[in-house]
Amino acid sequence: MDNYAAPVNDLQFIIENVIGYDKISELKPFVDFTPELSGAILAEAAKFSDEVLAPLNRLGDQQGCVLENGVVRTPEGFPGAYRQMIDAGWISMSAPEEFGGQNLPTVLAIAAFEMWSGANTAFGLVPVLSQSAIELMLEHADPVLKHTYLHKMVSGEWTTTMNLTEPQAGSDLSLLRTKAVKEGDYYRISGQKIYISGGDHDLSDNIIHLVLARLPDAPPGNRGISLFLVPKYLVRTNGELGDKNDLRPISLETKLGIHGNPTCVMSYGENTGAIGYLIGNENQGLAGMFTMMNLARLMVGLQGVAITERAYQQALAYSKDRLQGSRSNSSNAPSPAPIIHHPDVKRMLLDMKCIAEAGRCLTLYAAYCIDLSKHHADAATRQVFSDRLSLLTPVVKAWITDRAIECASTGIQVHGGLGYIEDTGAAQHLRDARIMAIYEGTNGIQANDLIGRKILRESGSSMMKLISEMRDDLAGAKVAEAGAIAVIVFATRQSIDDLESAVDWVLSSAPNDPDGISAGAAAFLKISGNAICGWLMAKCAIETQLLMEQGNPASEKLIGRMHSARHFAETVLPQTTAALSTLRSGQPAVAKMSETMFG
Repeated sequence: MDNYAAPVNDLQFIIENVIGYDKISELKPFVDFTPELSGAILAEAAKFSDEVLAPLNRLGDQQGCVLENGVVRTPEGFPGAYRQMIDAGWISMSAPEEFGGQNLPTVLAIAAFEMWSGANTAFGLVPVLSQSAIELMLEHADPVLKHTYLHKMVSGEWTTTMNLTEPQAGSDLSLLRTKAVKEGDYYRISGQKIYISGGDHDLSDNIIHLVLARLPDAPPGNRGISLFLVPKYLVRTNGELGDKNDLRPISLETKLGIHGNPTCVMSYGENTGAIGYLIGNENQGLAGMFTMMNLARLMVGLQGVAITERAYQQALAYSKDRLQGSRSNSSNAPSPAPIIHHPDVKRMLLDMKCIAEAGRCLTLYAAYCIDLSKHHADAATRQVFSDRLSLLTPVVKAWITDRAIECASTGIQVHGGLGYIEDTGAAQHLRDARIMAIYEGTNGIQANDLIGRKILRESGSSMMKLISEMRDDLAGAKVAEAGAIAVIVFATRQSIDDLESAVDWVLSSAPNDPDGISAGAAAFLKISGNAICGWLMAKCAIETQLLMEQGNPASEKLIGRMHSARHFAETVLPQTTAALSTLRSGQPAVAKMSETMFG
């Protein structure tokens, strides 16, 4: 019942028809990028996800990880699967050739990562963190650190972690206490970190911990945070592994979900101090860490798409097999009928399907922005898409994962009482999804980042450029007066108007009502995500219509894609106007509610 089939055709459709192979191949590093190459790579990635990773998903949830004699053991089959991932070169897809990468488009890598995360969310966390760490090293590490560590990180032979959180320092990193004392060419690190994904395991030969810490004379607050590379095993000058560093996992967290990924409490420097190497400049560590975190946030949004797809596939399969009731309005319907024949079940399935497709469009478009920001020939264009990527990051992370949790819950509902029983596996998807709205910055933080840094700080300029582009796209669409496309385009235009109104309200109200702006941040993010995904879904629908008009067979898949886009337009986009009303209210109850009034 809990089988998974990677959505290769859906991914290829978006890359080809919404983004465009021709646009990707215009970028100098990707001139040889073709549909044939993309299709071959995605087919192999799908085979790996379906045949190797997916069968381990349930096993990983049930077995979990174990800390034995100071070493974490991952679930049965995980080490072998990770070795296959390394041998196939999957982790190196988008990394530069200089460090052993394949220099493929980020769009293609993101598509592959969605399949692996959908097949096995807990396992997929390992390469996700590696991608983010590689990006950090490329941008901020000095040549010596790059030479020593990047080749093994790119190959996947050495995995990585992100060490920010401490017992007293969660979202507020200014409170962190981990210490770093300079000693010659390196630093001695001491302190404790919590909630460290992949803090220790048996998948790789070495683990590269990226750790935030303070120097003894560091300024207070965020201005005094430095970033260090702290390897599990020290690396000799010839590249071979040396002594074990002074660090260890103290314990494993007992979690709601992602049991197959070890979440560790890490201790550094219990003896002489763990040896760490400075990345970037002293007291400027957050700049480097946020390079890693921003890509990690996009990857978390990707996980949201993946878990939605996984939950949808399972609910769909169950709805076709489960026989209950009859359709009294159809003389030809079987009795009892598969529950997929019942309108309310079809509604729930469409709810899940359209969110998976919308989220997939958004993550692939964000990946395309990465490629443009790095490789476009024109510097001004690179900057435009760098700004757009920054704008989209909190939307990708928060809008998708909020919806993913809803969809995983809907998947349980489709199963009825059986969904509440662990044996079906439906509950695992909800348990695995729940962390996605929390880690890599809570979704509330994402919403306030969007409204504070991305709108107010730049007076809404990046968002208004995107709004203009979305309108231009729809203005050029040939739309009949009636039919699905007309419904989709009309609803999308209305949501874009609502988004512009929201931006205007935020800019005009912020000086006088900052608390109201913060209280409305979640509503603003919802408006943004709805409108942007509505635009991308409309592009999908328009391209689908063109394919059908050009003589392509009106297959069930194409018709289903059109219905999915229409369902999004008719059920999700109307929520944009309601969210705008919430935003404009300023939510005075939030401002006036004191601590004691809560009881």
